[in-house]
Amino acid sequence: MTEPLIIAVQVLANILVTLIMVIMTIQNGNYVFQLIQSIRTRFKEPMGKGSKLDIWSRHAQYSVPVSIIAPAYNEELTIDESVRALLSVNYPEYEVIVVNDGSSDKTLQKLIKSFAMVRNDRPPVAALSHNPVNGVYVSSVHPRLLVIDKVNGRKADAVNAGITYARNPLICVTDADSIIEADGMLRITEPFLTDNGDLVAVGGSIRITNGSDVSGGQVNEVCLPKGWIPRFQILEYLRAFIIARVATSRCSMMMLISGAFGVFKRTAVIESGGFRHDTVGEDLELVVRLQRTALEAGRTCRVAYVPDAICWTEAPSTFAGLKGQRARWQQGAIETLEHHREMIFNPRYGKIGMVAMPLMVLEDILVPIAELTGYILLPIFCWFGITSAQTFIVFLSFSFLFGTALSLSALAHEEFQFRKADKVRDIATMTLCAFVENFGYRQANFAFRILGMWRKYKGNTTWAIVPRVGFAKKH
Repeated sequence: MTEPLIIAVQVLANILVTLIMVIMTIQNGNYVFQLIQSIRTRFKEPMGKGSKLDIWSRHAQYSVPVSIIAPAYNEELTIDESVRALLSVNYPEYEVIVVNDGSSDKTLQKLIKSFAMVRNDRPPVAALSHNPVNGVYVSSVHPRLLVIDKVNGRKADAVNAGITYARNPLICVTDADSIIEADGMLRITEPFLTDNGDLVAVGGSIRITNGSDVSGGQVNEVCLPKGWIPRFQILEYLRAFIIARVATSRCSMMMLISGAFGVFKRTAVIESGGFRHDTVGEDLELVVRLQRTALEAGRTCRVAYVPDAICWTEAPSTFAGLKGQRARWQQGAIETLEHHREMIFNPRYGKIGMVAMPLMVLEDILVPIAELTGYILLPIFCWFGITSAQTFIVFLSFSFLFGTALSLSALAHEEFQFRKADKVRDIATMTLCAFVENFGYRQANFAFRILGMWRKYKGNTTWAIVPRVGFAKKH
């Protein structure tokens, strides 16, 4: 290799390393900012406050009626427990609408048998795009329960079908394999009690049921899962909800409400056209579109988050299931950025356009590429003497130390606020996970996200099914 070529390679390598370091510095700075905001919120607005009786006595008489919509596709393992949980929520006025989205297993048959469902001629009350409905069923033993059987069309299509039959001012969207805590509905709807008209959506927190004792439609004992993959996801969920969601909500820049537990103003969702069918990230896209619609109409718009409104769900327990889920999430984020690219760095959309959307570009495009590239190329550069070993050490420090510190902070937040882990051994295990996840799991996650980008580039819209094992009961 000639000397000019060697110099050129070194220059390009240094530019690449500089870009990687800049991207990770900005991202870590964002992590620090979010952590600070989360800590400030914790002291000003303590989470986990109030017993179920306290919440009920303060808010029950003022609560707004809710229609809970739970799309179900091949959920025969968990559908009974999930529906019982939905029917047992502490809330004055609500209805539960389970949408069987063309399941190929015995989901519909189990619903009909377990809840004594009979056909009903209830008409739709809104017009949103969705696949044909085969039939509507009402429970003869639970008047609040409605089941819609329709042709398969994926989650967005199923939720739209549920909304067309919903009759209450608020829409709660959850998953049929999820369990909302008994007081979760009262907590998540609390912001609507003081709404001045600009609140369009409220999100709750997601927790993982893997390994826990679930029976009677409730999580009776919280236990750590046996596998490392679900344990690592517990840390991810804590970082996402206890830190990131709290911070973005506090700064009025919340862009995502989990599809497993969110409450929306029904009129706002219908005005925006309901959930989109041409994306695999319909929950993210709807929240962005709700805010865009309001801002373009010259209205103020607010999306809130309630940390102590908790919903439990089963997480992927294998790398195959995790790969499908994370690739889909990544693809959905890219699709949302593409659909709303006009908002990026557009002052017309205020903080959403100038800060929140650029941060989405950073977190969902630049960071996965930069960090995975660093893991692969920096050791090679060091081997050939293009960059120093110190550079690689700094990179690993940026990656591992910040990630571990954030995980430990989220664990501390969780324990101080909710005390979900009563066993010292469980806390020690999760502390160990905060270190171990840096060696393999973190890198695999970035690889899955790159796969999601590739799926978007190839136009692959297939829905990767995440294998379920069902809720566990203590024996």
